[in-house]
Amino acid sequence: MARVGHLIRRKQKEIERITRVLRGCFDPEQVLAPEPGRIGRIILIGPYARRSWYEDRHTLEFSDYEFWAIVDHPLHTDERCWQRARNIVQREMGNRCAVDLNVLCTADIRAARAERDCFILDRIEAGITLYRASRDAPLHARERRCGR
Repeated sequence: MARVGHLIRRKQKEIERITRVLRGCFDPEQVLAPEPGRIGRIILIGPYARRSWYEDRHTLEFSDYEFWAIVDHPLHTDERCWQRARNIVQREMGNRCAVDLNVLCTADIRAARAERDCFILDRIEAGITLYRASRDAPLHARERRCGR
């Protein structure tokens, strides 16, 4: 992934895998929403985006991965839509490092802009966009729902 080329190859592969799982296992059909669910963006924030990550093999302390997913409707932020993705990521990453996922909807982003919410806006600005629906190709059918 060229977007995280500043990281070591193992971290790049982990981030790419987590992004694919999030995209492939997002299940908007778990909630009754007036429109089909869609992920607009997946953003890497935190120490891996800021280039301040740490990994100490002696104390086994590692920086956490922090992902923000932005979806099209507030109902798609529901935990039920993301449970399968979280389970697969947890199973695959194990105790190597923690993965935090925060899900926002486009209305949350609009409200943050209107209110000049620096917490949200600064993180989005400093983050690395790993996936953008308007830019990136859709997953192949075999990758959807299974995260492969």
